[in-house]
Amino acid sequence: MFRIIAGKWKAKRIAAPKNFDVRPTTDFAKEALFSMIENRFDLEFCSVLDLFAGIGSITLELASRDCNDITSVELNPKHAGFISTTANELDMGLQVNVQRADVFDWLKRKRNHEKKYDIIFADAPFETDEKKYNELIDLVLKNELLKPNGIFILEHQSKQKYQHPNLKDSRKYGNINFSFFESEPISE
Repeated sequence: MFRIIAGKWKAKRIAAPKNFDVRPTTDFAKEALFSMIENRFDLEFCSVLDLFAGIGSITLELASRDCNDITSVELNPKHAGFISTTANELDMGLQVNVQRADVFDWLKRKRNHEKKYDIIFADAPFETDEKKYNELIDLVLKNELLKPNGIFILEHQSKQKYQHPNLKDSRKYGNINFSFFESEPISE
């Protein structure tokens, strides 16, 4: 179960079926994350990509806060269906575009794609190894999916530390970290 913490659906509790294997971002971490995001962006005018969307904790929070352009990528068909159904039940169906796909394959297909995002958020399974996390970072940053002032936010275990030229900040909340990456400089 998770709770939408602000916006049109503030305090709405969302219960996923008990057999779903998910780890939604905690309210404490989500409140801190959205405070940082809303200090930098007006969500109503942002396009957001939510990778490893799980059961939609971040996606539905964004939609509740009036973000009108959210693409959620989730491999598990039950989870993807749950996000779509829940978004439709909460009248967020037009804001949320759910893509059922492997995130790595989806990102490879989107190389040099026209669509760019203000915010890309990724919450890969915690058991993902460091090599795959580094591949994810490279796919997002090198595929030019971020708008020039965009930000890529990677949620990961706090014991993992990243060294990357585009890493601008890292914040710890309990056993998780949010690492903030800015877009690659444009080559001339």
